[in-house]
Amino acid sequence: MSSLPPHPQRPGRKGWLIGLSLPLALFLLFAFWLLYDLPSLDRLSQTLPPPSIRILDRHGTLLYEVGEEGRRNLPLTPEEIPPCIKQATIAVEDQSFYTNPGLDLRGVLRALYLNLRGGETLAGGSTITQQVVRNLLLPEERTQRTLRRKLRETLLAWLLTRRLSKEQILTLYLNQTYYGGFAYGIEAAAQTYFGKPASQLYLEECALLAGLPQAPARYDPFKDLEAARQRQRTVLELMEKQGFISAQQREQAEAAPIFLNPRPYPILAPHFVWMVKTELDSLQARQVVPVHQPLIVYTTLDLAAQQVAEEAIARQLNHLRNDQGVDHQVSNAAAVVLDPHSGDILALVGSADYFDASIRGAINMALAPRQPGSAFKPFIYAAAFDPGLLPDPWTAATPILDVRTNFRTADGKIYTPQNYDGREHGLVPARVALASSFNIPAVAALQKVGVERMSAYASRFGITTLQNPSDYDLTLALGGGRVSLLELTNAYAVFARGGLYLPPRLILEIQDPAGHTLYRAPAPSPQPVLDARIAWLISDILSDPLARQPGFGRYSTLQIERPAAVKTGTTTDFHDNWTIGYTPDLVVGVWVGNSDYRPMREVTGLSGAAPIWQSILRTLLRNRPAQPFLRPSGLVRVKVCTLSGLLPTDACMQTHEEWFLEETVPAQPDNVYLRYWQNSLSGAISPAPSAGPGAWQPLLVLRLPPEAWDWARRQGWRLEVDVQGRGEKSFLAAGPGSEPGASLWLLNPRPGDRYFIAPELPRSEQRLHLQAMTRLSLRSLTFWVDNHPLVTLTAWPYEAWWPLEPGEHIFHVEALTSEGELVRSEPVPIHVETRP
Repeated sequence: MSSLPPHPQRPGRKGWLIGLSLPLALFLLFAFWLLYDLPSLDRLSQTLPPPSIRILDRHGTLLYEVGEEGRRNLPLTPEEIPPCIKQATIAVEDQSFYTNPGLDLRGVLRALYLNLRGGETLAGGSTITQQVVRNLLLPEERTQRTLRRKLRETLLAWLLTRRLSKEQILTLYLNQTYYGGFAYGIEAAAQTYFGKPASQLYLEECALLAGLPQAPARYDPFKDLEAARQRQRTVLELMEKQGFISAQQREQAEAAPIFLNPRPYPILAPHFVWMVKTELDSLQARQVVPVHQPLIVYTTLDLAAQQVAEEAIARQLNHLRNDQGVDHQVSNAAAVVLDPHSGDILALVGSADYFDASIRGAINMALAPRQPGSAFKPFIYAAAFDPGLLPDPWTAATPILDVRTNFRTADGKIYTPQNYDGREHGLVPARVALASSFNIPAVAALQKVGVERMSAYASRFGITTLQNPSDYDLTLALGGGRVSLLELTNAYAVFARGGLYLPPRLILEIQDPAGHTLYRAPAPSPQPVLDARIAWLISDILSDPLARQPGFGRYSTLQIERPAAVKTGTTTDFHDNWTIGYTPDLVVGVWVGNSDYRPMREVTGLSGAAPIWQSILRTLLRNRPAQPFLRPSGLVRVKVCTLSGLLPTDACMQTHEEWFLEETVPAQPDNVYLRYWQNSLSGAISPAPSAGPGAWQPLLVLRLPPEAWDWARRQGWRLEVDVQGRGEKSFLAAGPGSEPGASLWLLNPRPGDRYFIAPELPRSEQRLHLQAMTRLSLRSLTFWVDNHPLVTLTAWPYEAWWPLEPGEHIFHVEALTSEGELVRSEPVPIHVETRP
């Protein structure tokens, strides 16, 4: 009996699992390789190029369009994009756009085949959808020429087609594609290359722009217009082939001229624009304004006023470079124009040329702290006039002694200011001292107010750079501190608006592209910081041509055909000069100098900055009626005796009318002009005529403090001390030792003075000026130093010079009167040391 062959066994379940596991593993590995870190379509909105911010002047003129890293982008809606740019883009980039599933299957297969042959994807078609995916979702991979990137791109494109409509995808592409020239999106491209919005593009312009994304650098029309036109012709041919245009339309577009934007990357008022950008960043940081959204910023700038200021600066700098063959070595200037009613910055020129590196033009000299020179003086006088600050305030009629004076600073140093003209003007009313910018009275005013009090007072006006009084001394009166042009100009605006402070304003309103208001600047809210009467008084002084005449002459560049208050400033060694002035309608500040502190050559505020100030103000106020400074209540006009500022008597030879705060109107009669009587026969002089032979003739004399005697005698005045031998207490404080009973004293030096020897200077040139004063008739006077006689003088003036020597020294004077009496002054100790 034969046996049957064995029956073949079927593979078990285990075998099937082993057979399937390998392809499954390969598939999973492939899926992981392809899908690992594949971005989600939900990230699309987060990866769009940041929208641009359009910064406009107050009338809507574009100043600058700014985006991150200089990119310009302003997204449009599908309805805002012209059909010609859509058609041109589809013709040249993706002819099957409206029918394909988001990918070009033949291109993918070709890429796969080439990848298998060459190891990398050397070619491959990309649809518009794929380009959107590559640029927005795969930015790190878009430069990779690999099969993985191509497959990931294809998958995402296919998914995107199922998420968005074709119109939405095309809009994404046209809003984010790079067209060269920092322009992202068709709107930025239209503005960059043709200077107009995309909605106004012609067919020939659409075709040129559509050809740029493939190679923006190669087809850049600014660099190679012919290459761009050749690319344009290719696009037009494809548009005709696709049926978007007719042959006639293609020929007309090819023949049409191309007018490129002459200013493709415009920035007007650049220093102002960056100030606006800084403020905008602050608003966004405080979440007042949204961040990732296109913005239209309306600023306070008036571009017409800006151009007036820029042109005035350019003209004056050209003049200063060749002033009748003289180069004044001036390279830069800045200007600020403010509306005092609102605080709006109407113009701000930060330098003569923002793009000129040789003058450091990118530095905003409207914000750079510089020494203001005499331009700071009005604030000192305002403080000196303020009864709310001082118990015994000055008035505009207060006489100030403008003669050589040694002031002692807080650290004991001697400070001896000089007037710009080198002259002494004697007793001058505060009105004339300020309007004519005399230096010695300004230092006297600061000494009265006090440096610490003045530092706090300046901060009321918005001046922030003088807040540490220990850094300054009496030189602050002549601009020894530092302040920016913008802050100083805005501080002057306090006078223009009657004592009210407003911060300068840059931004009026911020809108979205649809015109919806996102932010509106709050209405101006002025804060009172100065008595309105003092503000008017300062304006009246600074606009007084007669008070200005002793310092600047009757007709100068400070004079215009309307009331205008103005002050100049020039610093030591001609490093800076200024002119700041205002009408009730405008405030204009000008700085002239060199950014690197190189000294100018013989340029003052009057010859350097004033012509710019005058030109700006005249031009901007042309055809506008002149406006007076409106006088507030509480001011009284009174006739006073000029040399004393008190009520005139019959003896007063010079009077004038002056405005006073009603609580500071003088009540005391003049005590400077005195009437004595002289006997024609004996020559005797007496306060009143007496009986006896000879006629008595009136004799006018002046009662002045000792510091003024020298000046008065040079003017030919007869002094009371000369006719009486002993003066009475003056209306002005006399020098040390002149208290009742003192008859001989040292006017200089003063007790406790400190002097320094400069090692770099010859010792022979470092001497101390000694001055003695007396109320007596003398035969001789001797200066003593450390109990050793220095020099004996037999006639007035009693002055001498002593070479500085280190150490502690004591000075005094001894005098022999005409009656033979020996008189000795009080000793005056001083300290001298060598400066390290």
